[in-house]
Amino acid sequence: MVNQKVRGFEAVQEYPDTPLPERATAHSAGYDLASAAEVTFAPHEIKLIPTGLKAYMQPGEVLYLYDRSSNPRKKGLVLANSVGVIDADYYNNPSNEGQIYAQMMNITENTVTIPAGERIVQAVFAPFLIADGDTASGERTGGFGSTH
Repeated sequence: MVNQKVRGFEAVQEYPDTPLPERATAHSAGYDLASAAEVTFAPHEIKLIPTGLKAYMQPGEVLYLYDRSSNPRKKGLVLANSVGVIDADYYNNPSNEGQIYAQMMNITENTVTIPAGERIVQAVFAPFLIADGDTASGERTGGFGSTH
């Protein structure tokens, strides 16, 4: 019997040794994603933090990225777009292989550095619904921020 992939994470080629994320407890909804590289933020700067990971999932599913509750208080960072949305067709897209990035903003007056390996966001797989009459048929042509 062939083991079919349903949903999960894989390392991207740029960061082949990235460990796959895990949930902290049996009842945790989110998988902790960490920074794949050291990233330094100037005060009030917004940057993309690479995770070194891509996610595969089924049609009708999405991966949401949520800020970790300790980020603002302990690190001075917030997820700039509040919630990240990773669509199923982002996986293996030709422009960036589907690497997941966290778009973070430094909300302090100080420089903030996130070391490689630091947990930055929680990723939650979820189903989504489509409205009556939806006729979307377009195909993804790019990577981060490319849907219209």
